[in-house]
Amino acid sequence: MDTMAPIRSTVQPSHCISLTAGPAAAAEARSRVRAAIGAWGFPVDPSVAVLLTSELVTNAITHEAGETVMLVITRACGRLRVDVHDTSWSVPMPEDAPADAETGRGLMLVSSLSTDWGYYRTPAGKAVYFTLAFQADHDEDGERSPQGDRSSVR
Repeated sequence: MDTMAPIRSTVQPSHCISLTAGPAAAAEARSRVRAAIGAWGFPVDPSVAVLLTSELVTNAITHEAGETVMLVITRACGRLRVDVHDTSWSVPMPEDAPADAETGRGLMLVSSLSTDWGYYRTPAGKAVYFTLAFQADHDEDGERSPQGDRSSVR
């Protein structure tokens, strides 16, 4: 038999959102990430995803982002990936801020709660990203896997 099974791409189309840099940008970014998780069925903790998104967008706006910030939400290789593009050339550096500090702990949160994070240069500045691995009881498509379904176990 010479038939070939269709190959599923490990990267799904990105969802790109331009946000006006300002006080409402972080809330808009959180809303968009929460909506993408729900619409695409990403098996990740939405509260972690929106917290980390909020941190990256707030950092971008606080550190001279320019007039707009670009939010990119992608599903790739069993992970949710969120990139925040801005026009700043400054490199994101986690600070060793005390636990009671009002600022300076954002990248520490991103580092500790994400599967991976980092940054890369872009022609206009930089992008900072994080990934969250899909939860173990879901398969690559976000569907519950039989071994992960505990509903029949007593």
